[in-house]
Amino acid sequence: MKSRACPVLICDDSMLIRKKLRATLEELDCQVYEAKNGLECVEMFKLHTPHTIFLDIVMPELDGLEALKQIKQCDKSARVIMLSSTGTAKKLLEALKNGATDFIQKPYTKDQIAKAIGYIE
Repeated sequence: MKSRACPVLICDDSMLIRKKLRATLEELDCQVYEAKNGLECVEMFKLHTPHTIFLDIVMPELDGLEALKQIKQCDKSARVIMLSSTGTAKKLLEALKNGATDFIQKPYTKDQIAKAIGYIE
């Protein structure tokens, strides 16, 4: 089991998804930051350098794939997990090609989130 209170960034344009994921992550003792679009996500990443980023793909202003590229330009070792309901094979492959650590299909389970942040094996 990894150390608790790891900083995590959630980026999703749905307030409901952010709220639900925040509750799950706080149960796992994570410090949670939120962004509602890709532009905000990149800025929050630079500001807080979180341990893990949960990133939606389809968002206004800057989509998740573009945000992923910008985050990876800042820090090649950033742990970015794509969390999306639009899990097309093409977008998944593009995300992995651009350095995403993993891809979780919505709706997700608490165990998937815990495993993604290294809380459980």
